[in-house]
Amino acid sequence: QVQLAESGGGSVQAGGSLRLSCAASGLTFSRVMGWFRQAPGKEREFVAAMRWSAYTTEYADSVKGRFTISGDNAKNTVSLQMTSLKPEDTAMYYCAAARTYSASRRGFGYDYWGQGTQVTVSS
Repeated sequence: QVQLAESGGGSVQAGGSLRLSCAASGLTFSRVMGWFRQAPGKEREFVAAMRWSAYTTEYADSVKGRFTISGDNAKNTVSLQMTSLKPEDTAMYYCAAARTYSASRRGFGYDYWGQGTQVTVSS
């Protein structure tokens, strides 16, 4: 059984930093691992993704330049370094893994999801 476990969430003041980590167990391989977030009353939104073929990364415009995704394909782990945090970054952050490269920013194609870790940024 595949399980994704996120860690590293918490509360921080605006301008601060947090590092989220995600570890996948029972996962034999993945092609893409990514981070999504969902704030109360809002739809889930894409944050960042890592495609293992060439360790290419992509980011939502709202986090570009502030967040950095990194990971280890062999270990099926992915992290999200978040800096210059803003109150609008407050959300539940979810890790996801896809077995194909068709995984999209809308979340389609991701096969496995974690339970989420809360990030709260106060002004």
